[in-house]
Amino acid sequence: MPAATGARARVRAEITREILDAARRQLAEQGSAALSLRAVAREVGMVSSAVYRYFPSRDSLLTALIVEAYDGLGAAVERAVAKVPPDDLVGRWNEICDRVRRWAIANPHEYALIYGSPVPGYRAPVTTIGPATRVALVLVQLLLDAQAAGALAPAALPTAPSPRLRKDLDQLAGTFGDVPDAVVVRALTAWSALFGLVSFELFGQFHNVIDADADFFAAASLELAGFVGLPVKAMKRTSRRRTG
Repeated sequence: MPAATGARARVRAEITREILDAARRQLAEQGSAALSLRAVAREVGMVSSAVYRYFPSRDSLLTALIVEAYDGLGAAVERAVAKVPPDDLVGRWNEICDRVRRWAIANPHEYALIYGSPVPGYRAPVTTIGPATRVALVLVQLLLDAQAAGALAPAALPTAPSPRLRKDLDQLAGTFGDVPDAVVVRALTAWSALFGLVSFELFGQFHNVIDADADFFAAASLELAGFVGLPVKAMKRTSRRRTG
């Protein structure tokens, strides 16, 4: 790459970073619905027309913020789970849950952007799908490993799935492999419960109900692991033997 081209690329990257940082501050102060390219331009000392050369619309700026948030959460979870022994299935589950919570507490406005109320008038493009699935794929890999190890508790759906649900489950089979339908349903239920727990804590819904936030979350995460079918009971028995 010629020196001039490389210099221009570095300058563009620096300005892009300044714009995104300013947008993130505006997000924290006013919320995603109020995000304004003009206000961001004023903060970074640029005219609006100059900012449009980097982000042609408010939606493109929102998309960049959303992708960064998903990637930030995904990378945090991936790094944390990579430190857990592969055969420690419950430990991997707990690490996924704990890292999601820790990232949300450290980045509440970014969490609200991707898991809070939808931004009026904004429709996420397909470029957000890959980053959005990073954490989910860590969970899927855990379930695939548990299934391969024969560690998932037997499970069956209480009733036959409706034709529409059957179609959804058949489509998910490409991702979940031979994980039983009942476990897939439980996993999706537990997944939504995880983010419900995080959202309730982050947005104050547990105020005057739960004071020991971290302890409650740890206990709830373990219950969700058992609900999915991971070998929580075996882990608990081992724990009792070690302490007794």
